[in-house]
Amino acid sequence: MLTFRSATENDCCLILKFIRDLAAYEKMADQVVADENLLREWIFEKKKAEVLLACEEGKEVGFALYFHNFSTFLGRAGIYLEDLFVLPEYRGCGYGKALLKELARIAVERNCGRLEWWCLDWNRPSIDFYLSLGAQPMDEWTVYRMTGETLQRLAE
Repeated sequence: MLTFRSATENDCCLILKFIRDLAAYEKMADQVVADENLLREWIFEKKKAEVLLACEEGKEVGFALYFHNFSTFLGRAGIYLEDLFVLPEYRGCGYGKALLKELARIAVERNCGRLEWWCLDWNRPSIDFYLSLGAQPMDEWTVYRMTGETLQRLAE
């Protein structure tokens, strides 16, 4: 039976493993610079994100890392899902859907206006899965990002 629990500081190693596994799946393993200390600081000390763990008979089989964002149009917070990952050997069991259902429950419980996330354009299995749940793609929006030296230059 699948159960959920909120991650604790003692789970930083496990969270990092899930992040690395997801990055490998997304062909982005070389981009992971996070380590256990950074996760501990930003998730548990600064409380900038939360992690939901999916457990099958006491074994963690998936995770969702999320945080609150804010919609000025709705005038309330939402939940932004940064990462969702289920171990390959547990896929097809409904655990991804169960994680999203649990996040939806949390969003409704907290009176959030929406639950949203990004998905890589090439990831057809995930896109089809999200569409099957009734999620709507935001085709009219383009994501922009600044990091590293570009971010630093703008800040000066």
